[in-house]
Amino acid sequence: MAYSGGLDASVCIHWLRRSRGYEVITFSADLGQDISAESLANRALALGATSALSSDLRERFLKEFAFPALVAGARAMSGSYLSIALSRPFITAEVVRIAQEVNCDFIAHGGRGKSNDQARFQACVDALAPQLRVIAPLREKQFLSRNGAIEYAKRYGLPVGETDHKTYSYDQNLWGTAIGSTDIEDLWAEPPAGLFGGTKSPEEAPDKVTYIEVGFRKGEPVSLDSEALASVLLVERLNRMGAQNGVGRLDAVETRITGIKARMVYESPGAHILYTALGALEEVILPESVLEAKRLASVRYTELIHKGLWFTGEREALDAFFRKIGATLTGAVRVKLYKGNCTVVGRKSEFSLYDRTLATIGPEDRFDYTAAAGFLEITGIPVRLESRQRKKISDSGD
Repeated sequence: MAYSGGLDASVCIHWLRRSRGYEVITFSADLGQDISAESLANRALALGATSALSSDLRERFLKEFAFPALVAGARAMSGSYLSIALSRPFITAEVVRIAQEVNCDFIAHGGRGKSNDQARFQACVDALAPQLRVIAPLREKQFLSRNGAIEYAKRYGLPVGETDHKTYSYDQNLWGTAIGSTDIEDLWAEPPAGLFGGTKSPEEAPDKVTYIEVGFRKGEPVSLDSEALASVLLVERLNRMGAQNGVGRLDAVETRITGIKARMVYESPGAHILYTALGALEEVILPESVLEAKRLASVRYTELIHKGLWFTGEREALDAFFRKIGATLTGAVRVKLYKGNCTVVGRKSEFSLYDRTLATIGPEDRFDYTAAAGFLEITGIPVRLESRQRKKISDSGD
């Protein structure tokens, strides 16, 4: 069973043991959340798990999932950076691998009956090991609401944390934190200040501008302020700097896979900075036609991530496209952070298509103005032909 340490997953372990009589092996992935892998393992064992496995997968998560999504420009329509959706195929793949190694018959998850997670988990299992049967305890009647899980935990004295009894849930990794709560179900009400745990509000952010420089190689972030950094350390630093300056908050209403609209709050300071910076680099490096093709492909790539269709040939083919156009995305971007804003103020690259002697309006201007008339004469041909066509239709009275 995939185990995150939260209330829902905790009652699942106990229910699988008590109601089904199964031996339960849990797996917990360290993707950058606050709770340690050791704490997760101890908690699972206390709940009745036969064994509790965990792995530090932060670097692989960034390299194999988050950074490819960054290069692809994958971003939900609401503006979120898909931190939850990107983690699910990775976690599911590890659960499937372990289940096959120890000859399990079933795998389980803590997704609810109207959640995106259940669909993502099932799709990934179907792609990787369709012979395994999936159990979803939270689709049982007694767990249909979060209150039901809380009551179950109280009834059996389960060792769950204080935060588990609150009305909100956090899903956290290096790429961002997703927060759901009954306190934000009124769409007219502003999210409570206490809901945000990782970022300062723009009002509380420093009254001083912070400048940073992010370096990229083939679309992947590799340095911060000219210092080469490993991926995990780089994203951790960006998260801290962005959070300190109130950057990366999002209040969004999204459409779930089931078609239900739901409100979520996100904190993704590091991802927000990286998407902003890489987007600025693309503007000076990629031709307009490639940028347009990328925008179209990004929409489909995002949809595949959202629906859990990571382990498909279509996603692999799109990745090949993004790797190809990302081959020139090397350079640096200077960004200004100030009270919730992340603004690009500089960009440079050896592969830049920007030619100052063509763009300038100053004395260095080398543009051949004599070519403009002929250029416009040619590009205007289809417009003039269409105008002639419309006149014929009008004259005919049709």
